[in-house]
Amino acid sequence: MLFETDLFFSNHFSFQAFGNAKTLRNDNSSRFGKYMDVQFDYRGAPVGGHILNYLLEKSRVVHQNHGERNFHIFYQLLEGGEEDLLRRLGLEKSPQQYHYLVKGHCARVSSINDKNDWKIVRRALSIISFNDNEVEDLLSIVASVLHLGNVQFAADEQGNAQVTTENQIKYLARLLAVEGSVLRDALIHKKIIAKGEELISPLNLEQAAYARDALAKAIYGRTFSWLVNKVNKSLAYKEGEFPGWRSTTVLGLLDIYGFEVFQHNSFEQFCINYCNEKLQQLFIELTLKSEQEEYESEGIAWEPVQYFNNKIICDLVEEKFKGIISILDEECLRPGDATDTTFLEKLEETVKNHPHFLTHKLADQKTRKSLGREEFRLLHYAGEVTYSVAGFLDKNNDLLFRNLKETMCNSENPIINQCFDRTELTDKKRPETAATQFKNSLSKLMEILMSKEPSYIRCIKPNDAKQADRFDEVLIRHQVKYLGLMENLRVRRAGFAYRRKYEVFLQRYKSLCPETWPTWDGRPHDGVAVLVKHLGYKQEEYKMGRTKIFIRFPKTLFATEDALEVRKQSLATKMQATWRGFYRRKKFLHMKHSAIAIQSWWRGTLGRRKAAKRKWAVQTIRRFIKGFIYRNHPRCPENEYFLDYIRFSFLMNLKRNLPKNVLDKSWPTPPPSLCEASQLLRQLCMQNMVWTYCKRISPEWKQQLEQKVIASEIFKGKKDNYPQSVPRLFINTRLGNEEINAKVLQALENEAIKYAVPVIKYDRKGYKARSRQLLLTQNAVIIVEDSKIKQRIDYANLTGISVSSLSDNLFVLHVHCEDNKQKGDVVLQSDHVIETLTKTAMRADKVNNININQGSIKFTVGQGKEGVIDFISGSELLIAKAKNGHLTVVAPRLNSR
Repeated sequence: MLFETDLFFSNHFSFQAFGNAKTLRNDNSSRFGKYMDVQFDYRGAPVGGHILNYLLEKSRVVHQNHGERNFHIFYQLLEGGEEDLLRRLGLEKSPQQYHYLVKGHCARVSSINDKNDWKIVRRALSIISFNDNEVEDLLSIVASVLHLGNVQFAADEQGNAQVTTENQIKYLARLLAVEGSVLRDALIHKKIIAKGEELISPLNLEQAAYARDALAKAIYGRTFSWLVNKVNKSLAYKEGEFPGWRSTTVLGLLDIYGFEVFQHNSFEQFCINYCNEKLQQLFIELTLKSEQEEYESEGIAWEPVQYFNNKIICDLVEEKFKGIISILDEECLRPGDATDTTFLEKLEETVKNHPHFLTHKLADQKTRKSLGREEFRLLHYAGEVTYSVAGFLDKNNDLLFRNLKETMCNSENPIINQCFDRTELTDKKRPETAATQFKNSLSKLMEILMSKEPSYIRCIKPNDAKQADRFDEVLIRHQVKYLGLMENLRVRRAGFAYRRKYEVFLQRYKSLCPETWPTWDGRPHDGVAVLVKHLGYKQEEYKMGRTKIFIRFPKTLFATEDALEVRKQSLATKMQATWRGFYRRKKFLHMKHSAIAIQSWWRGTLGRRKAAKRKWAVQTIRRFIKGFIYRNHPRCPENEYFLDYIRFSFLMNLKRNLPKNVLDKSWPTPPPSLCEASQLLRQLCMQNMVWTYCKRISPEWKQQLEQKVIASEIFKGKKDNYPQSVPRLFINTRLGNEEINAKVLQALENEAIKYAVPVIKYDRKGYKARSRQLLLTQNAVIIVEDSKIKQRIDYANLTGISVSSLSDNLFVLHVHCEDNKQKGDVVLQSDHVIETLTKTAMRADKVNNININQGSIKFTVGQGKEGVIDFISGSELLIAKAKNGHLTVVAPRLNSR
């Protein structure tokens, strides 16, 4: 079976969930170290692997600093777990319900999607061969840790601890598959074996809390180791599945803690920084060793390199009997009341003269201000780190009471049963402390690394805000310092900073020397010698080895690179010029050949077109002449072309000279053969223009035209001043409502005024002129004086309207004499007489009752009495009462009729 890439990714996500957590500096910080061997076949495909883990930060299970979280798996289970799964595990969705998850005060983080990560973890577990039962057992252990954190104690009368949360004990008994009563007793009692006898001692509240936390850490830590072993089985290289593939290549990957310097540094930071000291020591040794071997193989004299050897710090930590780890183990093992303070005192007594060790007691007056009484300071290769001894003994002991071990050994949970081996109960040898275990595993790791050919990757975080495109210079300098990069650079630059094989060096820089450019036919060694001589290298700047050239100073190489950049510009310019000349000439020849071919083809095409055009012209002229000769004959083959041309010419001329509107009477003269067709086309054109014009008429304009048509029917050719009214539009009303008295409007009530115009009324007796308003409603003509309605003439009582043929503006409204309400006919004068009479006639339906008189108009003054208006032509308008009692109107005669 070939290993797929997602198998390795699955292992990665599994470890991240169980071994990574959010810290102050990283949302996904690895809280354990790991070394992984990956095996590759002859094709470079991964076929196997093995993982070693180092120092899981178990204390994080029970305590987190402010702003940090517990391991990811707890939050992922609560956030992403199905309702049925959480019910079986006795868990609630909210992390706030569990004491082990709230000590850092940041159970939820916006940048972490626990629900989505849970799906990835479940998929990863299935890929690495976890069946449903194993997943259930593993999650039961994770849930049991959360329930352990919620176990509470209270003191009885004797001060002994008693469990107060029985519900949590029930959940723990079911999840860990142990007896509930046995687990409860194991949490509040301690079993001691003295001289072959077992003694049961009750625990106080502090001891019970310690036992609970120790059990939680032991369960989680051992489960994590079990998970590593499980993953190793899935990664194991199965040789039987790959017959013929006897040899594999192994690539080792070490992903381990970086140097840690926090505001509060404890036992974990001490171990991590000790590990970094060992790795730095190894790096320096391997770098110097590889440098020395290369110098010897090339025949270059080795010059001793001055560098800081951190062996003195490694010895301070790990030296037998006198090192910090030995003193810590001694304090943990000695009888009596050993505390963190006695450990610090023992350190001060044993290593007080060491130049890289300092405490509050050993410091001078100025330094004491920055050191607490329970702290010690180590001067590491990367800088000073202050450690608090609080918890050192407990974390180093990592002690789990015997009765708790016995309880776990009796568990029916398969994973717990494998994690807690029964041989621990019979083994009387005291287990190694955490520091000693770490030192021994680190020693084995150093042996592995020494057997490899290492390469190094240093990770530098640009800022603590987790933002893109932001570079924090202070933070970068801090990391460069604590990663030991400056020390590494000093070691590297102490000798020859640059070395390259002669072939590579000559190939890169041969263009800088005329003798080596463009090719060198001799040995590469000789070519490089000629090249460096031309470049003017001094003797102390370089050495010539057997296969390589060694350059001591970076500035020498930089100067060579600068010269190469300048040379590249000139070479590039020359190459570009040569290429452009070649390219342009090639393009020119291609274009010249193409142009000749195109010209030849085009000349032939033009000649053929010209000949064809001449032939067509001759034929056309011949047909035209023959058609003109036969133009008066009936249509025949000889004249059809001529007749068609005449028809086409007429139609095209007609298209260009069509009438623009209905009043335009112009029309092109048709040829004799098209007279009938021309007449039909003229009728169709006129109909179309009329139809188009009518379609565009608005309702208001239609009303205007209707009134103008009525006016034309009544007055055209009959009254002198009619032509002057034609171009003037009739207005809907000459008076607005604001110009009519409100009392009049109120008296009319619901009668809408359709038209109003100011007029002059002449009295029936004396013909005195008086200003009045003429109103047309739906049913009557109303004459108004200021606020009074002087006369109302219903349209039914209006018998006719009389007007003269001259240019005056007088007219007479004739009414029924039998109507007692009427005083007689009304003589009125209007400046808009044509408009007023047209609207009145249309409104009263009296179009045919308008009389246009010449000479005089008779009208009824009263009962049986008549009046006469005489109309006389004159030079100017004059209205006056004559001696004969008639009303005389002199009006100028217009020649418009």
